[in-house]
Amino acid sequence: MDTEPPRILSLHVGLPREFGTPGAVDPLERPWTSAIHKEPVLGPVWLSRTGLAGDGQADLRVHGGLEKAVLAYPASHHAFWREQLAREDVGPGAFGENWVVSGGAEDSVCIGDVLRVGGARVQVSQPRQPCWKPARRWRHKELALLLQRTGRTGWYYRVLEEGEVRAGDALELVERPFPAFTVAFANLAMHEHRREDAAALAECPLLTPGWRESLRRRSQGTRGDDQPRLVGPNKDG
Repeated sequence: MDTEPPRILSLHVGLPREFGTPGAVDPLERPWTSAIHKEPVLGPVWLSRTGLAGDGQADLRVHGGLEKAVLAYPASHHAFWREQLAREDVGPGAFGENWVVSGGAEDSVCIGDVLRVGGARVQVSQPRQPCWKPARRWRHKELALLLQRTGRTGWYYRVLEEGEVRAGDALELVERPFPAFTVAFANLAMHEHRREDAAALAECPLLTPGWRESLRRRSQGTRGDDQPRLVGPNKDG
């Protein structure tokens, strides 16, 4: 568990951009559009209900919106990924996160946690479900699956009160209504065939509706196909 004081170590925003080479044979080189490449911002940034000023998403069906306004990722994970990917340039913002945070990880952050940060108030809404785009960025086809299997996913916040935030702001825990439902617990309930845990978590009113519905299906023994999300257009052929 991260032992540093909870705070935003760095804040990142970015808008969708086009990458890749038309006609490329290697799937990882083919054209794609993403806002995963984000730049650090040092000064204050307005945080609205739908996210940080200057930030955007390429696919609003699965990213952004009221329930996933801010993506947070623990700074303590970056060293692990530098080793796994054999890339020294894996650091803050590596996975499209908006906030690189200290003082917490998936095993100590809970669904429904309310935090005061700067002039805003936010609430943990769901874990991140990794998709194929980080694999494109880091040229590792199995990266989404590795993020999922290791549980190093990060998590999303919804915004309860708008306000200015900036790098260095403390993350002050105001309320923890569901201490048993950590982000790590949610990841395991979703991805590790834990039907009883899935049923219990599906009743959490502060979890996003999409996750609650998926967990209900899993609790009944029905699983969807994760390959489009995990692999997507990165597959050969």
